Amino acid sequence: FFQSLWFVTLASLSTSLASHISSQLPDVVVFASTTSLTSDPFPKLTQLQYESDTRFTLILDRRLDTWASVKISLQKIAASFPGNLHLVMVLRPTGFIQRTFTDIGFRFSQDDFILRLPVVMLSSVSELLSYIDEKQLTPEFGGTLEYCHSEWVIFRTAIENFALTVKDIAQILQSFGTELAETELPDDSFSIEQLLTIRTQKYFQLKVRLIISVMKEGNMLLRTFEVPHTKDSKECSKEKCGDWETVKRLLAQLHEMEVAFDDFWDKHQLKMDQYVQLWKFEQNFVEANTVPFISLQAAVPSTGNSPADVKQRLTELGTLDEMAKELIGKAQLVILHGHQLAASHHYAVELICQRCNELRHQTDVLSEELKAKDKKLTKTLELQNRLRQALLCCDEGAYLLANQPMDKCQAKEGAQRALYEIEKFLDVTLPNLKYDPRVLQREFEVILTPELKVWYMQSEHNSGRGGTGQIEVTCSSHVINELIETERVYVDELFSVLMGYRAEMDNPSMLVYMPPALRGRKDILFGNMPEIYEFHNTIFLQSLESCIRTPQRVGYCFLERRNNFQIYETYCQNKPRSELLWRQYSESAFFVECQKKLEHKLGLDSYLLKPVQRLTKYQLLLKELLKYSGNCEGVQQLQEALIAMLDLLKSVNDSMHQTAIIGYEGNLSDLGKILMQGSFSVWISHRKGSTKMKDFARFKPMQRHLFLYEKALVFCKRRDEHGDGHDKTPFYSFKHYLKMSAIGITENVKGDSRKFEIWYSGREEVYIMQAQTMESKAAWLNEIRKILFKQQELMKGNVDAQNWLGAGWRSEWGCLFTHPGASAFFLPLTDPRDSLLAAHPEAIGYPKSPDCLAGLDLN
Repeated sequence: FFQSLWFVTLASLSTSLASHISSQLPDVVVFASTTSLTSDPFPKLTQLQYESDTRFTLILDRRLDTWASVKISLQKIAASFPGNLHLVMVLRPTGFIQRTFTDIGFRFSQDDFILRLPVVMLSSVSELLSYIDEKQLTPEFGGTLEYCHSEWVIFRTAIENFALTVKDIAQILQSFGTELAETELPDDSFSIEQLLTIRTQKYFQLKVRLIISVMKEGNMLLRTFEVPHTKDSKECSKEKCGDWETVKRLLAQLHEMEVAFDDFWDKHQLKMDQYVQLWKFEQNFVEANTVPFISLQAAVPSTGNSPADVKQRLTELGTLDEMAKELIGKAQLVILHGHQLAASHHYAVELICQRCNELRHQTDVLSEELKAKDKKLTKTLELQNRLRQALLCCDEGAYLLANQPMDKCQAKEGAQRALYEIEKFLDVTLPNLKYDPRVLQREFEVILTPELKVWYMQSEHNSGRGGTGQIEVTCSSHVINELIETERVYVDELFSVLMGYRAEMDNPSMLVYMPPALRGRKDILFGNMPEIYEFHNTIFLQSLESCIRTPQRVGYCFLERRNNFQIYETYCQNKPRSELLWRQYSESAFFVECQKKLEHKLGLDSYLLKPVQRLTKYQLLLKELLKYSGNCEGVQQLQEALIAMLDLLKSVNDSMHQTAIIGYEGNLSDLGKILMQGSFSVWISHRKGSTKMKDFARFKPMQRHLFLYEKALVFCKRRDEHGDGHDKTPFYSFKHYLKMSAIGITENVKGDSRKFEIWYSGREEVYIMQAQTMESKAAWLNEIRKILFKQQELMKGNVDAQNWLGAGWRSEWGCLFTHPGASAFFLPLTDPRDSLLAAHPEAIGYPKSPDCLAGLDLN
C-alpha cells in the first residue's frame, strides 16, 4: 500500500522536485527531502516495514528545462537518493535545441549514468504510458489519477500529527505507569489516601483530556477518508483506503492502549485500596495487640506480703481486666475485619491470616493469664486471711497468758478461773489453727511456688529425722521475710491509728462527735505511740530491710537498738490509764466515725494493743529464726537479741505491775530500776530486844507481791477491783520495804525446796519466802546475788576491812561477818577472789559450800 502510495506521490511531485533539484539547493536538503519521501512514515505505529528488495521508479519531467538542468538533477539523484531505485524516467526537453543538446549530452554521459542510475530518456508522455499504468499517473502525465497536492499535504500532515499524538500519549501513559511504580508510598493512611486521590484525578485527566479527546480527533479524521459507496466512488475509495486503514490502525492501537491503561489503573487502584486496607488493618492490629497487656498483667505479682497487698493487687488486676475486656473486643473486631479482607481475595491474605491467628492466640493467652492470676491472688488472700487470723489468735493467746498473774493460780478458785478462760479461748481459736497440712496443700496448690513444693516434700521426707541444711536456709529466709513484712504492716497500722484517730482529735470538724471529757486527752489515750512509730518507721524498719541480703545481721539490728526499745516501757506503764479512758468512751460517736473512715474491722482498743503484741511477736520470731540458724554466722548475736527481747518483755511486764502500786510515799524511781516482780507466800520471824527470841512461824503464810529494785525489796498486797474479765483491774497496796544494802540470804530452808531465807539487819528480821516454782526461786536468787556481788565490789574498792571488821562466825555455808553498828553480811568461802578471807585466816571456808552472799550496809 505504501509502495503504490509513494510511487504516486513521487510521480506527482516530479516537476516540483526536479525544479528544486536543479536549483542551487545544498545536497543535504535534497537528501533530507528524498529521505522523507522514501521512508516509512509510521514505522512503529503501523508496524509496516519495507522489504530489502523494494525499489522505486522516479520520473523527471524536464520538458521545459535544459540539458544542463537534467544533468545536474541526475547527478544529485545519483549522489543523494537514499532508496533503491528501479528506474529513472526523464521526459527530455521539447525545444529543438535543448532536445538536441540533451540527446548529445546524454549519449556522451550515458556510460556514467548507466553505471550509477538506470535512466530512460522519454520523448513524450505517450512513451511514459508504456512503462506505467495510466491509473497511477496524474492527468499532466496522461494518466487518470485524480491528485491534489495541497490536499495530500493536509492529509499527510493530519495523519502524521495524529500518529505523533498517539506516540506522545503512549509515552505519557508509560511515564505515568513508571511514576506509579517507582513512587515511594507514605507511612500513614491519610497521606496514602491523599496520594490515591491525586492519582485518580490524574487518571481521569489522562483518560478524558488525552485518550478520549484524541480518540474523537482520530474518528473525525477517519470519517474524512470515508467515501459514499457508489459506482463512481470506487476508484476514489481505493485511493483513500490506504489512509483510512492507517488511521483505523492508529485508532485501534489507541483503543488497545486505552483498554490496557484502564486495566492497569483498575489493578493499581485495587492494589492501592487493598494497601490502605492492609495499612489500617496493621494499625488496628498494633492497637489491639495484647502483648503489652500481657506484660502489664505479668508485672502484677501473683502473691502479696499481706492481705492489704493482695487486695491492692486484686484491684489493679480488676482494672487491667476491665481494660483487657475492651481490648479483647477490639481484637475480635480486627479479626473479623481480617476475615472479611481474606474473603475478598486480598493480595496479602497470608499475612492477614497470620495476624488474625496471632491476635487470637494473644487474646486467649491474656484471658487465661488474667483468670489464672485472679485465682492465685484470691487463693493467696484466702490463705493470708487464715494465717492472719491464726496469727491474731496466737497473739491474743500470748497476751492472755502474759497477763495471767501467777499468784491468782495459788488458790484453787483462781486457778480454775484461769483454766476456764484459757479453755474458752481455745474453743474459739482452735478452728482457726487446726488445719491438716495435706488438706491445705491440696486446697492451695495453685499458689504454691516450686520452692515451697520442694520444701514441703523434703520436710515430709525428713520429718522423722530432721530437715536438711537447705530446708533450714529456706525456713530461715521465710522467717526473715515474715519479720520484715510484719514490721511493715505494723508501721502502717501505727500510722493509720495516729492519722485516723489521734490527729482527728485535733480536727475541728470532728469536735462535734467528741465527748467534752475526751478532748485534750490524746496523750493519755495513745501514750507515746508517736515516738514508737517514729522509731520503727525511720530507724528499725530500714535496719531490718537492710538484712534481706545479709540475714546474719538480724541479731545485730536488735542489739544495736536495744536501748530504743525502752520506749515500750513508757507505753506499757501508760496502758492502764489508756484502757480506763477507752472503756469510758469506747461507744462514743467519735470513735465510731473514725473507724468508719478508716474501714477498720477492729476497734481502736485492738490497735492500742498492737505495740504490746509486737513485742511478744519479736521474741517468737527470734526463737523461730534461731531454731533454723544452726551454726550459721550471727547465731551468737541472735541468742543475745533473744535474751534482750525476753528481758525487755519481763521489764515491760514488771513496769506495768509497778504502776499499780498504791500507798507508797515517795518516788519509786528513787529505788532504781525494777528487776523482778512476783507473788510469794511469806513467813516472818523477829528477834526482839537483847534476847534472841524467835517468833513462832505463822501457820498460815501471808500472800505478798514483791518488787525487787536495785536498792530495795518492796512488799505489797495484791487487791482486785470489782468487775469481771478485763474490767477486773489488779492493784498493789504497799506494806513495807527492805534496803538491799542491809539484807542477806540463805538459799536453802528445810521443809520445801521452793523456800529461801532473806534476813535483814543482822537477822533482826527473817523472811522465809516460798516461790511458786523452783524456776521462780532460782531467778530471784540469781538477781539478788547480782546485786550483792555488785555491793561487794563497791565495798572492796572503798572500805578498809580493818576499820569495820568485827566479830564473825562460821556456818556450814560460809562466814557471817558483823560490824559494830552495821548490818550483818554473809560471804561465800569458795570465792578465791575474796581478799577479806586472805586477810582473816580465822575465817574457814569449805570447798563444796553453796553460793551464798550477804550484803553490807555501806550507809
